[in-house]
Amino acid sequence: MSEGVAFSAARPSKPGGTANAFLGVDLGTSGLKLALLGADGSLVAEAEAGYEVRRPHAGWAETDPAEWVATLRTARAALPPASIAAVGVTGQMHGAVLCDESGVPVRPAVLWPDQRATAELDRWGAIPAPARDRLANPLAPGMTGPIVAWLAAHEPDAVARATHLLLPKDFLRLTIAGPPVTERSDASATLLWDVVGDDWSAAAVAAADIPARLLPEVVSPDTVVGSDGDAAVIAGCADTPAALLAVGTVDDFQINLGTGAQVLRRVAAPQPVASPVTHLYAAADEGWYAMAAVQNAGLALDWVCGVLGFSWADLVEAAAAGPAGAGGVTFLPFLTGERGGLAGPSSRGGWLGLRASTTRLELARAAVEAMVFAVRRAAELLGPLGPAVRLTGGGGREPLVRQLLADALGVVVRRVEVRSASATGAALLAARAVGANVLPDRACPPDTVPRPNPALESAYSSWLEHTRTA
Repeated sequence: MSEGVAFSAARPSKPGGTANAFLGVDLGTSGLKLALLGADGSLVAEAEAGYEVRRPHAGWAETDPAEWVATLRTARAALPPASIAAVGVTGQMHGAVLCDESGVPVRPAVLWPDQRATAELDRWGAIPAPARDRLANPLAPGMTGPIVAWLAAHEPDAVARATHLLLPKDFLRLTIAGPPVTERSDASATLLWDVVGDDWSAAAVAAADIPARLLPEVVSPDTVVGSDGDAAVIAGCADTPAALLAVGTVDDFQINLGTGAQVLRRVAAPQPVASPVTHLYAAADEGWYAMAAVQNAGLALDWVCGVLGFSWADLVEAAAAGPAGAGGVTFLPFLTGERGGLAGPSSRGGWLGLRASTTRLELARAAVEAMVFAVRRAAELLGPLGPAVRLTGGGGREPLVRQLLADALGVVVRRVEVRSASATGAALLAARAVGANVLPDRACPPDTVPRPNPALESAYSSWLEHTRTA
C-alpha cells in the first residue's frame, strides 16, 4: 500500500486556482513525485508518496502496478486546485509491465534492479555482431528485453495473456489517458531497440523469443496522446532525460545522484559499439546522451542505514566524523549487481578490511566514499572530464557528498537545484507540447572546489582493486 503523502506548497495558490499550470508526474522506483508548475516556471506545489518494492525471491524486484495508480490518485488529491493545461509523465527506466487488452496488468511489474534474467543475457550475446553492435548498450538483466525473455520462458501463461508490453511510466500514463504507446527515450533503453536505426531491433526481438505483437507503437515524447478533463496528456519521457530538461542545456558532464546514479554527457549521433561499457540513449529532444550508470548508489546507502540502525542524517553525520579513507575499510556497494564497465551482474557487496577496532563511523565513511568512488569510476568510463561537472539529485544535497565528489574527481562540482527534477522536466515537456515556453526556477549554490586528499586517493585505488574481484 502507498505510504503517507508529503505535500508542500511552494507559494500560495491564487484564488480560484492557478491558470495554465502544468503537471509533471515522476514514477520512481520506490516513490512517486508530482510537480505543479505555473506558467512563469515557478513551482506552485509538489507532492510525494512512497510504495513498496517487493522481493519475493533473492534478486527479484517487483511492484504491484495498482499501488502506483492508488499513489497517484492520493498524491493528486493533495495538490491545490489548479487549471492544468497539460500533464507529462516520466519514470524509472527499464523494467516491464505486461497488460491485457483492457490495460490490466497480468502480473506484478518487474523493475530495473531485478536480476532474475541473468542467464537470458546469453541470448543477446548470440546475436550476430552487426545487429548486436547496433543495440549500443551493455547487457543488463533488469532491462526490458531480458526480463520479458525470462517471463516467456518461466511464465508463458502470463505472456500469452498479455497484449501490451509497457514501460512503467507508460503504464501509469495509460491509466490517465491515451493508447498503450511508448517513446524513444524509454524504447532505446530496452535492449530491444536498434539505437543506430532508431527502431525496434528485429534481431533482438527474435533472439529474446518475444512476440512482436507485444511491442508498443513509438511516438515522439511531446506527442499529445489524450486528455484528462481539459488537460492534454503527453507521451512523456524517461526520468533521466526529464531531469536533463529541468536542469537545462548540458555542455559538461552531469551527475545525478539518487537511488541509482547516472553520469551523463551529450553525444552528436549514435554509432554501433562492440562490447559497450556505457549506455547510449535517446534524449527527450532529437538528441542522444551517453550514460554510465550506477545501480547501487542511494540504494546501497539505504541498506547501510538499515544495517547500522542509522537515519540518513545519522549516516551523513557519522561519515563526516569518520577519517578520510575510512581507516582502511572498503565498502563494495554492489548489492544488486552492476552493469557495464563498473562491475558485473553477479557482483556483490560488503565491507572489507575490518578489524576488531573498526567503528561504525568507519563503516559509514566507507559506505559514503564507496558511492563517490562508483561515480568517479563511471565518469572515467565516459572519458576525460572538463573543468567542472554539474550535480543534480537528492543524493547531492549534502555538503559532505559534494566535497567528496569534488575531491575524488579533481574538478569543480556545480550543484543545480531543481525541486523534483524529473517531475519538473515532465511538466516542462508537457508545456512544450502545447506551445508554452516555460523556464523552471533553478538554484545554484556556491561551487564546491576540490581539495587534494591523498588518503581519499589511496582509498579509491584500494576500492578499485577490490571491485575487480567483487
